[in-house]
Amino acid sequence: MRIALITAHDPLTPAAEPCGQQPQSLARALVRRGHRVTMYAPIQAGCRPSAAIVGGVSIEHVCAGPAGPARASTAQAAAYVPEFASSLADRWRTRQPDVVHAFSWTSGLAALAAVRGTSVPVVQTFGSLGQAERRHGAVVPDSRLRLEPAIARSASAVLASSADEAAELARHAVPKSVVRVIPAGIDTQTFCPDGATDGRGSRARLVTVVSPGQPHGLTLVIRALAQLRTAELVIVGGPDSKHLPKTGEFRDLARLASALGVRNRVRFAGELGSARLAALLRSADVLVSAAPYDPSGLAAIQAMACGTPAVVSGVGGQQDAVVDGTTGLVVPPMRADLLVHRLRALLGAPALLQAYGIAAADRARSRYCWERVAGETAAVYQRCRPDRAGLSRSSLASAEAPDEEAAMEQDEAMAMFA
Repeated sequence: MRIALITAHDPLTPAAEPCGQQPQSLARALVRRGHRVTMYAPIQAGCRPSAAIVGGVSIEHVCAGPAGPARASTAQAAAYVPEFASSLADRWRTRQPDVVHAFSWTSGLAALAAVRGTSVPVVQTFGSLGQAERRHGAVVPDSRLRLEPAIARSASAVLASSADEAAELARHAVPKSVVRVIPAGIDTQTFCPDGATDGRGSRARLVTVVSPGQPHGLTLVIRALAQLRTAELVIVGGPDSKHLPKTGEFRDLARLASALGVRNRVRFAGELGSARLAALLRSADVLVSAAPYDPSGLAAIQAMACGTPAVVSGVGGQQDAVVDGTTGLVVPPMRADLLVHRLRALLGAPALLQAYGIAAADRARSRYCWERVAGETAAVYQRCRPDRAGLSRSSLASAEAPDEEAAMEQDEAMAMFA
């Protein structure tokens, strides 16, 4: 197939791959399966459109938006969706892709507008939904809350990263027939039990991975550490110990650790590349997460692939990834008492730790390898193509979301930014 992947993030920029979306990794896996993949990303006006081929994937930058500093948010980027969509439509006028796969709501809006009037299907991946993020304290623009359901109802298929996201989509009246749960994928050659291991002492090692600006759930983990006197905690994400800011959430966490008398057992490791993260995860006894919201569960999956069991809060992708009592333990959210109890019990049972680790590596290798994720994604693409067994957008969606209604929603969405 000729596959177009649309992303709001420059694929050539380091760390541009948003957690839970992973378009670059998916693109490479699809190329290995014999597909022709082109990734499209917007750049500011005044920049020269460019093209490159990386790992067999064609990457094309499309001018869309004002000249000057990079846009500060996807809400601002949404204002330039019509320009981005028009450029995509021009490129596809002579040679259409067989399927378009959009990552993020702004990319989905551009993709739907670009294929308007054609039979090209659009597959949508959100990564996370605005309503869920707002419930957990994130600042989310109202336009995103309004448009995400409209985009999902207009797409030929929506790929949810977890059963929790699929349920959220159902609450927005997105037909179940167009939603498919396909989890985040991982590089099982990098994240595997064999390989370099980070040095450690005699203490039991807990590792937690957080988003740079969102260390949610760490307060519970540090308080739990205070009751686990033989354990240490390594925090991945955000600043390292030498570069903690003078104010902010990470400084507050350091102060809490000092107040609880565990600062000498907490290490802020900062941002780590894949190889260094894998080495650290191999050295850990347990990956722990008390996050109140984790759409993909990616850190737990990576740890499991390294043979490290995970103890996680039962939210989002984490509750899909970790099989309670087999590859780790699932704790109800915000239950600090149960988190301490289960960590203490697991750390005190070396044979159980080893058994969980073996089962975790097997599950991660079989369920979350890119070969399987790409295969399931390609199967969705094939099902959406109008030339495959007579299938079309209307045959995939239920009567709850007819084509006319979807078209009206697209018109209203684009009018907001015209």
